[in-house]
Amino acid sequence: MLEKTTRMNYLYDFYQSLLTPKQRSYMSLYYLDDFSLGEIAEEYNVSRQAVYDNIKRTEAMLEEYEEKLLLFEKFQKRSKLLKVLKELLEAETPYKQELLEAIVDIEKLD
Repeated sequence: MLEKTTRMNYLYDFYQSLLTPKQRSYMSLYYLDDFSLGEIAEEYNVSRQAVYDNIKRTEAMLEEYEEKLLLFEKFQKRSKLLKVLKELLEAETPYKQELLEAIVDIEKLD
């Protein structure tokens, strides 16, 4: 569950501008503020089922956006490559060729 929550938080960060205000609010309350479905339903004066359905539809939309745009995947790849670069720079022996190759890999992501 924690992995799904983390993924949804990232997808929300990347794609929230593509959501309606209600979708943004429900997702923010549920994933970022840790509200229960019942608490969100009470806040909006709707049924718990309506909140659940909205969140599930929004999750599916976020996954579709990621499938098409790959912003999260590219972010993960960039983060991994930057970690490698940092490790190479901190190493005592020079890794000039490896650093250049890592930089080229990062450039290919955009």
